[in-house]
Amino acid sequence: MNDTTLDLLVDEIPIMESFYTIQGEGCHVGKAAYFIRTGGCDVGCHWCDVKASWEAKNHPNFSVARLVEMANEHPAEIVVITGGEPLMYDLSQLTQQLKAAQKNTHIETSGVYPLTGDWDWICFSPKKFKKPREVFYERSDELKLVIYHKSDFKWAIEHSKKMNPNAKWLLQPEWSRQEEILPMIIAFVKNTLVGPSHCKPISSWIYLKYAMVRDVFVALSFSAAVCSRSILGRQPSGSKMVRICPSIDKRT
Repeated sequence: MNDTTLDLLVDEIPIMESFYTIQGEGCHVGKAAYFIRTGGCDVGCHWCDVKASWEAKNHPNFSVARLVEMANEHPAEIVVITGGEPLMYDLSQLTQQLKAAQKNTHIETSGVYPLTGDWDWICFSPKKFKKPREVFYERSDELKLVIYHKSDFKWAIEHSKKMNPNAKWLLQPEWSRQEEILPMIIAFVKNTLVGPSHCKPISSWIYLKYAMVRDVFVALSFSAAVCSRSILGRQPSGSKMVRICPSIDKRT
């Protein structure tokens, strides 16, 4: 399979699952969202927790109209298209109809296929196994990098330097190695991402761990000189915060 969008499935898309839940990752953590997980992916992450999504032929096709109808059955304003690798398919019609239904369109992608669709939020999660397209460094709102090994930190910095200046940068421990990797990420944040030379590429938050307190997501927030408790989504004016909040890999 090459890296061009599969134009054969414009009106219908193979879908592994769809569900209404709370976003557990990234900058929109804690928000209600309707997820649509497409079938099909050839990126091949060995630690992927949804390998059942890889073979598109194993999943039924849904029309764009039906997917929008399903999203409208739930009150969430956000619809997240994830995978698999959703940009294997031209998503222009899907996002057009979701927006007509007053939904905010979010996508989670590795960036290896052409960017199609009209998006309110692009979460770009490049992988070592396949080179992403340059457009995603320019257009994405969020750079989310999975840390599996200590060597991944250098790789993460290289990607962050290519991002547009408004993008958020997030580091996420690989789900099966969280106990081992999380302390490494915390040490990286505290010991490496300090000082003027590091501020520009990380003017955003790095999410590592969360807690749920009385139905409110709470984050432990760090800056170079301050350690304070704050509610996720708020930060002192003018500060550049590094937020500790966890990856949720199995959404319910």
